[in-house]
Amino acid sequence: MRFATPLVSGRLIRRYMRFLSDVELDDGTVVKAHCPNPGSMIGIKDEGMRVWLEGNDDPKKKLDWGWRLAQVGDAFVGIDTGAANGVVAQALAKGLDGLDGLDGYDTIRPEVKYREKSRVDFLLSGIGRRDCYLEVKSVTLMRTAGHAEFPDSVTARGAKHLGDLAAMVEQGHRAVLLFLVQRTDCTHVSVAADLDPTYAAAFASAMDAGVEVMCFDCTISPDGITLANRVPFDPPT
Repeated sequence: MRFATPLVSGRLIRRYMRFLSDVELDDGTVVKAHCPNPGSMIGIKDEGMRVWLEGNDDPKKKLDWGWRLAQVGDAFVGIDTGAANGVVAQALAKGLDGLDGLDGYDTIRPEVKYREKSRVDFLLSGIGRRDCYLEVKSVTLMRTAGHAEFPDSVTARGAKHLGDLAAMVEQGHRAVLLFLVQRTDCTHVSVAADLDPTYAAAFASAMDAGVEVMCFDCTISPDGITLANRVPFDPPT
């Protein structure tokens, strides 16, 4: 998934009110940018951190800039949680190898309503195959080197999604939770049970019900983000 326009680099001044950030661009201009990430952003919102913004020409949007990447040492981190769905959609459309049975479906439908006031990220269907309900989660938290974790804060919505996926398995369908690691310095994934015990409990129940877990990392640069390799999941102990 390539960015629509070339990114511009700068230094983060602050992230505030969840969805706003102030950035000093490399030319010294200070701008306000939309922060498309509702989480706590532990470790990726530090003052002075190098960040990458995308310009916005849409008159319907209030801000002229959107925060797309952060740089932590030599690693890139994708800030936009919504970008994860675009990355996975591109991979599904191309039928990339390594998607472990997620390729080859006849129909890929995004944002399908199901259950009570829920939408699944993707509904995959095909002749002779069970419908597959696919939920994508963007992972950016790293508290220990190489170890990605989800979530980075309490997510009641995420816990609800797990219950919805489990219900689909009970009805005879397939359900998959895909953790997309939007950073280039992690090699495995786990659930951050200490940050959200309720989510951890819902996750355990969903796994017991037959919900599948897949984890992939990304290739990330100021040019774009693409799905890369499968990485292992460390189950709760």
